[in-house]
Amino acid sequence: MRTHIAALAHALFALAVFAVPSFAQDEEALMKDLTAVIALQGLPCGQVVAVRVQAESDFAVSCKDGNMYRVYLNAAGRVVVETRTASNEREVSARSLHAGALTH
Repeated sequence: MRTHIAALAHALFALAVFAVPSFAQDEEALMKDLTAVIALQGLPCGQVVAVRVQAESDFAVSCKDGNMYRVYLNAAGRVVVETRTASNEREVSARSLHAGALTH
């Protein structure tokens, strides 16, 4: 049963990532797909309200209930959902800003 859920989550994630966007509609569809992926992993979310694309197949997700996740495909092609905290987000942003300052 668990492999079926993983396969479904992977399929939903692949559809969300590789679909050709018509921006507003596809962003809404992506949020729905990511909501389903998070729910299939058994994590609380309710509804995805914001998505930030970090890289191909790598998303920072904010949920209506306040939870934040990183959803991505790992090297083995499996969907991974990691819990994020506000402090993690600030650290990542600060490192990105610092790295950008060093390259200019």
